[in-house]
Amino acid sequence: MLSFLISLIVQDNTSWLLLTSLLFILPISLTALFKWYSNPAISKTSLPSPPKFPFIGNLHQLGSYPHRTLCSLAQKYGPLMLLHFGKKPVLVVSSAEAAREVMKTHDLVFASRPKIKMFDILLYGKDVAAAPYGEYWRQLRSISVLHLLSNKRVQSLRNVREEETAVIMEKIERACSANVSVNLRELFSSITNDVICRAALGRKYGEESGRRFMELLEKFVELMGSFVVGDYVPWLDWLGHASGLYARAHAVAQELDRFLEEVLKEHMMNHSKEVGATGIEGDHDFVDVLLSIQRTNSIGFPIDKTVIKALILDMFAAGADTTYTVLEWTMTELLRHPSAMKKLQDEVRNVKADRSHIITEEDIDHLPYLKAVLKETLRLHPPIPLLVPRESMQDTKLLGHHIGAKTHVIVNAWAIGRDPVYWDNAQEFEPDRFLNSSVDYKGQDFQLIPFGAGRRGCPGTQFAMALNELVIANIVFHFDWSLPDGEQGKDLDMSETRGLTAHRKIPLLGVALPCN
Repeated sequence: MLSFLISLIVQDNTSWLLLTSLLFILPISLTALFKWYSNPAISKTSLPSPPKFPFIGNLHQLGSYPHRTLCSLAQKYGPLMLLHFGKKPVLVVSSAEAAREVMKTHDLVFASRPKIKMFDILLYGKDVAAAPYGEYWRQLRSISVLHLLSNKRVQSLRNVREEETAVIMEKIERACSANVSVNLRELFSSITNDVICRAALGRKYGEESGRRFMELLEKFVELMGSFVVGDYVPWLDWLGHASGLYARAHAVAQELDRFLEEVLKEHMMNHSKEVGATGIEGDHDFVDVLLSIQRTNSIGFPIDKTVIKALILDMFAAGADTTYTVLEWTMTELLRHPSAMKKLQDEVRNVKADRSHIITEEDIDHLPYLKAVLKETLRLHPPIPLLVPRESMQDTKLLGHHIGAKTHVIVNAWAIGRDPVYWDNAQEFEPDRFLNSSVDYKGQDFQLIPFGAGRRGCPGTQFAMALNELVIANIVFHFDWSLPDGEQGKDLDMSETRGLTAHRKIPLLGVALPCN
């Protein structure tokens, strides 16, 4: 346990003076450990559970990459495994069968969210993604789906996606002319943010302000994935202050708040001008809709500016970061597997011969291998490997085991996607497996759940995948790709970042050549 606490401090660059305080914790911990192991009155659970320390439970076993560590533990203790983070019981789900029980059979019981301090700091404690189950969550989710994420709304944004795709094609062409590598992470992040900005905020932002906003979002998402030990061991909450983690989070939150205040002011001024000139209100983007709901109180309870800003940030946190992550991993796997790249290019180039035009969304329907490539990427690289935690709202039985109310539930989508029970050659990138398969990522097939399922499944799946399909189709249609400096795909560094979203640790660079 001491080594775990030390690692928390050193990782956050806290003064070494803090280590002295831990020396006082050690003897107390050892005494408690002895009492804990020797106490016959401790209640036992029928669920398999690794041994734990007092105070911190199993926190010391999470490691740097929890989805991998929990997968290894599940191989020893089973697909339903009980851990303790501090005193908080945490159910870890690592099989499709168990995931189905949580997200379908008992979906209502597990439809709530635990309280997470970092979400409260960064999302005002009023967003929809982290909201507990109830009327507030239902109303805000309904607004988000109806006015931004519905099938009708996604289709209405087709021109936006195609226009922004044409923009990045021009950027790649300029890199070709200058004989320089393309930073694919930067490219994918740029188009994702631009599309969401146009859909949610009504416009893109200039190069300087747009870059600053993207930098802020990057810090924002990184902080969202920070592990806060105080969420589980309240008496260690001081570590968040001592390490500067909370200070950094508040600083990013304040800067984003200033940006969003300007966005709201701009929309309110434009609304006043429009109504003054025509006498008619016209809602154009997501912010307009939210402000209209605020003015008319049309959902039955008031929403203030804080709620509006939280919903806007939800769209970027859940949409932009995960979408460009999928794009980068897809191109990584295609560069590692030249035969898959060739097969995809042949498919796309057979659909449209004229290289002066972009692949449109009408063309996408004729590209089954493209869809298979994206499914295989999502299987191996779900953008959020451990789906956002759920919390049980009452006692229940799960596959014969008693699960108490207020138990946190972590579904390991990464482990399920690589489970050899469901997948042949589970560790290999083989898109062909999906060509004659009905398995999809939309939440009905529990062996492939990169976006979750049930009530708390991601409502933005269609929004994200429409852009993913269009971007990948066009960059392999217009260009042939290789790695810089003669690097071979098999030598690519596949390391991941830590945190909520699993990015590539090293940004992907590619060399593009126009396809004749």
